[in-house]
Amino acid sequence: MASVLLVEDETDMNHLIRSHLEAEGHEVRQAFDGPTALRLVQERVPDLVILDWMLPGMDGLAVCRQLRTNHLMPIIMLTARSEEIDRVLGLEVGADDYVLKPFSMRELLARVRAMLRRVALDVRLAGAGAPGEAGDDVPPAPQAITRGPLHIDIANHAVTLDGQPVDLTPKEFDLLALLAAHPNRAFSREFLVERIWGYPYDGADRTVDSHIVRLRKKLGELGEKITTVWGVGYRFVE
Repeated sequence: MASVLLVEDETDMNHLIRSHLEAEGHEVRQAFDGPTALRLVQERVPDLVILDWMLPGMDGLAVCRQLRTNHLMPIIMLTARSEEIDRVLGLEVGADDYVLKPFSMRELLARVRAMLRRVALDVRLAGAGAPGEAGDDVPPAPQAITRGPLHIDIANHAVTLDGQPVDLTPKEFDLLALLAAHPNRAFSREFLVERIWGYPYDGADRTVDSHIVRLRKKLGELGEKITTVWGVGYRFVE
């Protein structure tokens, strides 16, 4: 059982999602606006937040930004805005995943299960399988990674470059840590999506590409070390 904070201003939709989550065994707290959501998180941090984009007054992006200043729990955004720039913006402010409205309850529950499974197993540090090569394991990442001027502190979830902190979202951090922990090794998009986001890659998902673009930008010249392996995915070149 996990604790879930559900933030959705449409009353019927809020209650419907809650009933399905509770049927799965989760404890659900409900909020119908942004300020209430922030107050509930301050009272008790949930294992997962389901956050609607179009909230009255304080929208979901503003709520997400504030949550990310102090918390790392996974956030799934619900949105009817299907434009790619909107999806990228939602991920850039710290959301881990998004579900487009209208959605099936089966799809939402599958995303919730994937997120909670990832948190429970801490796959960020696990060594499950290699990208497309069965039996070729990925060793667990060390607790600290140094690549030239780049230092990644896994335990404290912190990154510094030339001694200066680099502000990364949780997914950007996980992606960088995985690539930097295994320099010169190519990782497929399929593997990265399944390992870091916790759901199967459908072949059209641009989530990894969007995160790589932002990582390169935030790392400046060092970002050039994250190279594209055409037809495969990405690697960190040491």
